[in-house]
Amino acid sequence: MRTEYTVLCLGTGEEVTDNDLPLANPNSPKPAFLRAEYAKKQIEPGEETEGLYRFADWLPIQRRLDGSGAPVTYKSEHLAHELGLKNLYITFNGYWPERGARMLTGTFKECEAYSVCARMPEGYERTLVVASVGNTSRAFVRVCSANNIPLVVVVPERCIDSMWYTGDVRSCVKLIAAGGDSDYFDAITLADLLCESEGFFSEGGAQNIARRDGMGTTILSAVTTAGQIPEYYFQAVGSGTGAIAAWEANLRLIRDGRFGTRKMKLMVSQNAPFLLIHDSWKQGTRKLIEVDSDAARSWSGQIQAKVLSNRKPPYSITGGLYDALSDTAGDVIPVTNEEAGEAGDMFLNLEGIDAAPAASVAIASLIKAVREQRLELKSHIMLNVTGGGIRRIQKEHEIFYLTPYRVVERNNITQEYITKLAEEIKGGN
Repeated sequence: MRTEYTVLCLGTGEEVTDNDLPLANPNSPKPAFLRAEYAKKQIEPGEETEGLYRFADWLPIQRRLDGSGAPVTYKSEHLAHELGLKNLYITFNGYWPERGARMLTGTFKECEAYSVCARMPEGYERTLVVASVGNTSRAFVRVCSANNIPLVVVVPERCIDSMWYTGDVRSCVKLIAAGGDSDYFDAITLADLLCESEGFFSEGGAQNIARRDGMGTTILSAVTTAGQIPEYYFQAVGSGTGAIAAWEANLRLIRDGRFGTRKMKLMVSQNAPFLLIHDSWKQGTRKLIEVDSDAARSWSGQIQAKVLSNRKPPYSITGGLYDALSDTAGDVIPVTNEEAGEAGDMFLNLEGIDAAPAASVAIASLIKAVREQRLELKSHIMLNVTGGGIRRIQKEHEIFYLTPYRVVERNNITQEYITKLAEEIKGGN
């Protein structure tokens, strides 16, 4: 069941063939995103039983995979009352059966995984490679194992404890850890080297149209539930891909014509001291600030929300985060570990479900915005709780941890070493 769409290069305006899952247009004179343009201009969500694919009208997919869940949106009563807000809508991604949320990895990264993998034709011969600091890899492990899709996930060794799962993981899935004090950037480097070997290909991160449009289903859930585009959108960011996806979905919803014409103000947040996007935005220019590698590794080790430690975000690229923030008059809010912890406790006490660390950062940013009077209390607000219910999952299900196939020390993240590793992986398959 292929969705009808074309792929547009934002750098040149030309249409690009989607036959081999492109991540960029080689004819573009500058780095620029591709964007899916859908034949169906008005979204018609399907039944909740369809999971993520209830939004298939605006997903660049060739098929549907088993086991997906969709974001769930509801109008908040308790947190809204505590903050004095009149129109706070919470989009919850994770495990909360009473609300109809059944993402068994506890994260909205399932939205991108089920979209990315469904863009791949059945029987695709190459092995997918994904780098992350935990949540994304955990989501891809679930999707690929359930649907027998060859996968290698690469995470920093310090994030191994996030690689848990609730069922069997098939041998088609392998975990590689970047050892020692390696951070997300090191994991990306390792993954990129692996993709230089024949038979492996990169998922592509923010450059993958299916990743962004999968994440954009959070907005589709919120808007089709509330009946209008929100004035403010709150989310914590590491790469900013989710915020870019929200902006793109917003543009599609304006063209839809039934939900208003406003561009919601992107209010994104980062966990201090890892403030690369925040500091770059405050400079007022498209250029991403330069960061010392050792300092960045130190910052990523200090923050509570490890998934927010990307030092190679798609900020400057045409169609990236700088453009999204500029077009929506958005802002970036810094949040400390203490503020995030207090916000997570507040959410649990008031809403009745645990929020993941990154989601707690977003909740804290909303609290700060209200206290600093940065919005009117009657404003229509969407809070994207990007992960939650993990305590419920781990209480109600037997939990297993994925064992690394190999731990690669940082000094071994070289082409020679990784080429040999790739041959070993292919031989093992």
